[in-house]
Amino acid sequence: MNTGENSATATSGPPDLPQKSDWRFILIAIVSGLGGLLFGYDTGVVAGVVLFLHNVFHFGASMKGLFVAIALAAAAFGAAFAGALSDAFGRRSVLMVTAILFAAGAMLAAIAWSVPILFLGRVMVGAAIGVSSMITPLYLSEITAAHWRGAIVTINQFYITVGIFVSYIADYLLSGTTNGWRWMLGLGIIPGVILLISMTILPESPRWLAGRDLITRAEAGLRFLRNKLDVSVELSVLRRDVVEGTRLAAPWSLLFKHKMRRPLIVGIGLAIFQQVTGINVVIYFAPSIFRAAGLSSTSASILATVGIGAVNVIMTAVAMRLLDSSGRRRLLLWGLWGMLVSLVIIGVGFMVQLHGALAYIIVIMVAVFVAFFAIGLGPIFWLLISEIFPLAIRGRAMSIATVANWVSNMVISGIFLNLLLAIGRGPTFLLYAGMTALAILFTLWIVPETKGRTLEEIENNLDLADN
Repeated sequence: MNTGENSATATSGPPDLPQKSDWRFILIAIVSGLGGLLFGYDTGVVAGVVLFLHNVFHFGASMKGLFVAIALAAAAFGAAFAGALSDAFGRRSVLMVTAILFAAGAMLAAIAWSVPILFLGRVMVGAAIGVSSMITPLYLSEITAAHWRGAIVTINQFYITVGIFVSYIADYLLSGTTNGWRWMLGLGIIPGVILLISMTILPESPRWLAGRDLITRAEAGLRFLRNKLDVSVELSVLRRDVVEGTRLAAPWSLLFKHKMRRPLIVGIGLAIFQQVTGINVVIYFAPSIFRAAGLSSTSASILATVGIGAVNVIMTAVAMRLLDSSGRRRLLLWGLWGMLVSLVIIGVGFMVQLHGALAYIIVIMVAVFVAFFAIGLGPIFWLLISEIFPLAIRGRAMSIATVANWVSNMVISGIFLNLLLAIGRGPTFLLYAGMTALAILFTLWIVPETKGRTLEEIENNLDLADN
């Protein structure tokens, strides 16, 4: 999610906007929030759903893992092709289809009468998640005025965590109802429909239209978005940027040049470490982890998971305030050290089999782990990959890092329950601690500090360091 570049763009002084344009800003903010909310809700809701699949479909550990992983595989596939689809058919058109996929997939999974239908629904939702993760920030950055761009894309990032939190609340409220798991999945229909309706009001990206030489439509879109008749200056800048972007367009072979080695190692490395340190194991399986820690009932374990979701939202908001003041690399290291300590305590806690009140130490440490992830590796990975790649290859390089992230997510989440059976709870979390220790060494070795630097300065500094 391209927050870093957009935030950098938003640093110039904002010109005065007509007051009448406020509702357009609100509409764009709604689209941003809904895109993030759907992403977060449909990834987080499985935490409650998996608790019921054994009774309904007789799922064991392998099938539960597959239920989670199949959506992530579809997300990786969707992310891989999202850029090409949006370039061919337009950002708005692809997002409208994505909204339909979200709603249709949620409905199909909710009414599933067999395992294939359940999995088909999750594949549809997963593909929508993958496409949305790439195209929503891109569309928002292209339709939003420069001085609002950073705020709008940040809203999208923040609402991903809000979506996860809302999914946990839904899991808790519906866990005691008949067919509660169906309602958990089905609630994803609502924001999908609202997103579709919102997208019918907004225009296609003027930048995309200008790139297709559809200047009249691009001008009409800018007039709507800016609420003024004369958009000639912005349209002129837009056309110039499109020409410049075409001039700078680079072949895929540039990815294999020597100057791309360090940025690719950083981007793909952080993509993998973000997942192999175990964050989405917690997001997807927190209630199961808490039941293993000693919380006796399903509702109690899901309620504790709601608390985890709240911590995630709060600390993500804190991270947004700290990223520019504390620096990316320093905050990343703080977060990783906090994750390492909490994972070691969780692993040891499971190995010594804490009971009674002491078992809550594990619950608290899971919350601490999520808090440190939310201020470090969580947002900083997405920010850094938007900053470290050269402009000519940035989109394609970010796609590679994003797909690496989704594939790692799929593998780690898919094998988690079987890993618990194979080596035990304590060793599993100590394994994640070991991965976190490697992430610290990786950061110290190669991750650059990008705070306060222009994108051109970052590119030049990476070239010098690599040489």
